[in-house]
Amino acid sequence: MKNKSIYIFFSALILAIFWLSLRGLMKEQHTPVVYDMPVVGHRPAVFPKWKDETVVDLNKPSFRIPAVGRDFVGFKEALAFNESGRRYHIINKLGYLGKYQFGMGTLRALNMNVTYKEFLKNPQLQEEAFKRYVKENRKILAKEIKRYNGRYLKGIKITESGILAAAHLAGAGAVQKFLRSGGKESSTDAFGTRVEDYLQRFSGYDLSEIR
Repeated sequence: MKNKSIYIFFSALILAIFWLSLRGLMKEQHTPVVYDMPVVGHRPAVFPKWKDETVVDLNKPSFRIPAVGRDFVGFKEALAFNESGRRYHIINKLGYLGKYQFGMGTLRALNMNVTYKEFLKNPQLQEEAFKRYVKENRKILAKEIKRYNGRYLKGIKITESGILAAAHLAGAGAVQKFLRSGGKESSTDAFGTRVEDYLQRFSGYDLSEIR
């Protein structure tokens, strides 16, 4: 009888541990992930070789990078990888959201009146926000794109895609200051990445399809 009671006790204990573990896993799958730092964030990063099914170790759970080209899709996926590891559900410690790390103020400026929960759960909405933001920054920076495209500044070839990526990082105004000052006035984001880092890193993509 004693052995039977011990058996029942340990069986119940194992079942309880299993149930708690299962509940924790289910909760994790449905809760936005909040990191103290972004997965990659705006820190300078060494890009992996763009190769289908390449596993990238970023000291976080591994994720697979699709093959990308030098078109708009390649541009947005490379930028998203640098911003968030291409994950839609992430919030960083400064409150920036999703795959492209948007702030709520920027979303409101883009006429996207959504809650952060709605935004995180809607990949299509995040993709639309990115397209709108690229188009808006292209309008603001039209003169700079026309004037500086193809020129070199501080050893960096200035291109439309680099300008628009830098605007995503630090805002259109910061890019204008950098270019108009001949590279003397450079801004950084909260994680120390400079405007020129994005000008160089995302140079040379063909964005003609997104107009």
